[in-house]
Amino acid sequence: MNLKHVNQPLTLRHKTLRNRIVFGAHTTNMAEDGLPGDRHLGYYLERARGGAAMIVVEPMPVHAAAVLTRGNFRHSSDEVIPHFMRITQACQAEGAVMIQQLYHVGAHGDWDNSWHANWSPSGGPSYHDNDGSRAMSVAEIEETIDAFVAAAIRCQKAGFDGVEVWAAYHCLLDQFWTPFSNQRTDQWGGSLENRTRFSREILQRIRAACGEDFIIGLSVSDDPTTGVFPTRDEMVEILWLHDAEGLMDYVTVGAGSYVDFQKIIPSFQYPENLGADLTERLKQAGLRARVTAEANIRTPDNANTVLGAGQADLVSIVRGQIADPYMVSKAAEGRSDHIRGCLSCNQQCWGRRGRDYYISCLINPSVGHELEWGGDRFTAADQLKTVLVVGGGPAGLEAARVAAERGHRVTLCEAGPELGGQFRLAGLQPRRAQITDLIAWYGRQLDRLGVDVRFNAYLDADEIAAMGADVVILATGSQPVGTGFQKALPRVAELPGADLGNVWSTEDVMGRAARLGKRIVVLDEGGHWKGIGTAWHLAEAGHAVTIVTPDAMIARDLQRSATDFPARKTLAGLGARFITESAITGWSDQGARCVSLLTGEETAIAAESLVLATGNRCDTTLLDELRERGIDVRPVGDAAAPRLAAAAIHDGRLTGLAL
Repeated sequence: MNLKHVNQPLTLRHKTLRNRIVFGAHTTNMAEDGLPGDRHLGYYLERARGGAAMIVVEPMPVHAAAVLTRGNFRHSSDEVIPHFMRITQACQAEGAVMIQQLYHVGAHGDWDNSWHANWSPSGGPSYHDNDGSRAMSVAEIEETIDAFVAAAIRCQKAGFDGVEVWAAYHCLLDQFWTPFSNQRTDQWGGSLENRTRFSREILQRIRAACGEDFIIGLSVSDDPTTGVFPTRDEMVEILWLHDAEGLMDYVTVGAGSYVDFQKIIPSFQYPENLGADLTERLKQAGLRARVTAEANIRTPDNANTVLGAGQADLVSIVRGQIADPYMVSKAAEGRSDHIRGCLSCNQQCWGRRGRDYYISCLINPSVGHELEWGGDRFTAADQLKTVLVVGGGPAGLEAARVAAERGHRVTLCEAGPELGGQFRLAGLQPRRAQITDLIAWYGRQLDRLGVDVRFNAYLDADEIAAMGADVVILATGSQPVGTGFQKALPRVAELPGADLGNVWSTEDVMGRAARLGKRIVVLDEGGHWKGIGTAWHLAEAGHAVTIVTPDAMIARDLQRSATDFPARKTLAGLGARFITESAITGWSDQGARCVSLLTGEETAIAAESLVLATGNRCDTTLLDELRERGIDVRPVGDAAAPRLAAAAIHDGRLTGLAL
């Protein structure tokens, strides 16, 4: 693959970037008492070592009114300086240009983190919650400008090469730009010149305070569908005003807003390269500032295409470098097929942050543990062993890969004809082929490492014992319970009628073992992709689908990854029917009986087939037999307890490291 556009250096004010790939700003939620610590150091250093040309460290709130998450850094405090200096110096030594993003969310602040009233241009509503904000006085506007400048000076003292001022997603700066949120009649509202005065003053004063050898970027976003934010033509005009005065060295363009929240970190449900439409217009307009495209540009190949087409000067790939911190260097070395590709699932990055944890990654569990685990690099084991991995699902694949990376002699036996286990079935759901790409990546890695992979190799305890491995890693997964038991009806051990036929698991459906009628009821207790993705697959195939859930909403568990609304919208567009806060009390050849958990009222749903997206259970028989024989056996993934793929890969990594 020729990535000549990606690999070209670029001059940005007083610095030369070694290539065109940026590791853009995103909140990791790793701060300890408001300070960056070892976890941050390991996280950013790994991406600097991996080849990122420029790293934009996560946003720093500039004022008490700007605080948004518990994991924010301390605002307005010089105590952060020595802690950031450790990070900037370490990453610069590895060749990365270091920038910090500065932000203020205005109306969308989180008062119960900051205990400060939300400020905004005209007192608009918050799109994070149901709280409101207060219109800023002129003195408060000046106070906020001073806070941005003070934060930039603090960044310079901490060794950063520059700052990126945040004007994206309808934060405070673009709240001033937008007539919807700026209805002022003074010098800070009305005309476009007045509405951009706030942001222009911030950039002008930062330049005056920090001097010429300091990079200043501006982060904006493209939200053309909401109807209240600047159009692309208006965004070009806004940025022209800033560019004409030489206020910024680069501008980064993302997608979405707090109104169209799901596009801020777009999942696999959205097209790739979302940010490139506006960046292309900015390039055509002839801005002097460099232009960075962001938002769902997932791979170096995509980046190379965007750069080669002249749509941008730089490309920000965040989740791709979370998934594989060495993505850039692998691409530069012509080893793109060794890149572990992001799934665009948002489950452990945004999903963990949404639960107030530090971020991680479904397919790269070293994220957040870089210093503890040695990042994505492996040291040879002190004592080499023979290792037998039983099962080729995600836990077994990761355990086999890591064990082999550390020098152990590994055999992997898979009972079926392909790698992936039930994870492969998830990859057969609509738009989820990135999962099958990942499984193919594992196959290439195991081949590179010399792992002996055996298919159609179902092993019992005698056969495992006869192989004489030093360690057995049991990755045999779990199976659907099949009884129709529902957590919402704990006294009912088995769904009446579940033994009458035409009752299938999601695994039966995606594995093409199910013989389905036209009308299908999907009982979804989990609220995640197991049920939702299967329902999508069925509806897309032309079935009339009714989803029944005990939750108050369809796809409840997908809320954490901001994939729930697009999922419901897609299902609704395919004609799926939603029944919430309900359970199924019986099944017959007429269909399902459904009970409201709120009122107790029962209704009938006519259907030919029932699909159960309920709990799984692991069979411990083989584990128990191996333990009774004194074999060193270690269950991983669903063989330890039924969970999601992130837990399986995490188990596999830890087990491989522990050998």
